Amino acid sequence: MTKRDDATITLKDVAEAAGVSGITVSRVLRASGPISEATRKRVLEAVKTTGYVHNRLAGVLASARSNLVGVILPSLSNGVFPEVMAGINEALAQSGFQPVVGVTDYDLMKEETVVRSMLSWKPAAIILTGLQHSRNTRRMLEDTPIRVIEIMDAGGRPIDVAIGLSHRDAGSATAQHLIEKGYRRFGYIGPDLERDLRAHDRHEGFRHYLTRHGIAAPVEYLSRETSSISGGKEGLAELLRMKPDLDVVVFSSDDMAIGGVYHCIATGIQLKTQLGIFGFNGLDTGQSLPQPLSTIRSNRHRIGQIAVETFINDVTRPLTSKVIDTGFSIIHGETA
Repeated sequence: MTKRDDATITLKDVAEAAGVSGITVSRVLRASGPISEATRKRVLEAVKTTGYVHNRLAGVLASARSNLVGVILPSLSNGVFPEVMAGINEALAQSGFQPVVGVTDYDLMKEETVVRSMLSWKPAAIILTGLQHSRNTRRMLEDTPIRVIEIMDAGGRPIDVAIGLSHRDAGSATAQHLIEKGYRRFGYIGPDLERDLRAHDRHEGFRHYLTRHGIAAPVEYLSRETSSISGGKEGLAELLRMKPDLDVVVFSSDDMAIGGVYHCIATGIQLKTQLGIFGFNGLDTGQSLPQPLSTIRSNRHRIGQIAVETFINDVTRPLTSKVIDTGFSIIHGETA
């Protein structure tokens, strides 16, 4: 078959050229269903030979589903979520699906706007961060038939499937680890806990464990800004002005903890012997410090991969929700 005007080439023409059914051609172009490599190559060669142009918008209108995957993250300004995104991209490679990213800045109302916009594009699935959403967001996601994957948190009731860790357990594990190390005078530095709800849960688990074991509540500095190195550096300076005899400070994230390390270096405070510093996330930047950061690894890259594998393996939303706990591990490091 020779090429002619793209507008006159149909999916049926491609099917005839490849010697397969129209359904098979459609599956190859949408990267869905079990297709042998030989058949896939034959169909793609027929597409090239005929000059067929796949109309994705028509596919969306016909199937009420596109090849887009909505990915909604609270931030791209620190090292946490780019690593999640890397896992998502790696798992999407060669799948035929393309990610569309929205950022909420830890604002549930902004998340609601982003979710509404994403759903208007009829995505194949939506991956979003955390289990806490506005009432309208939750209603929209419960009403849609597509897969909804909530990542980074395994401590609640998901809409469809949750993939992540229990942040309360991570907070408790932090306190237990540091008490076992001999620390007793605790400080805490974090962002606005009303915005970063996973940091809030870690903070709660941390405080409750201290209380249950007879340790005084930590002296706290909470920034109105999101997690950052500069915020951690400024926060530790202020915290030590308030309470100079602390022997360990827990930071809500590695970004802030790295800032705390920089403050110690600048002021001559001996890490671990004079003041312990403990973070959360296990970022490579923290492990590249002269004294590797003591922290918790949250398996972010794997969370992103599993999120994609979940809906690629089964595009049908199950009748019951499920939690996939990817766990966490303590990195002992050399700062606490």
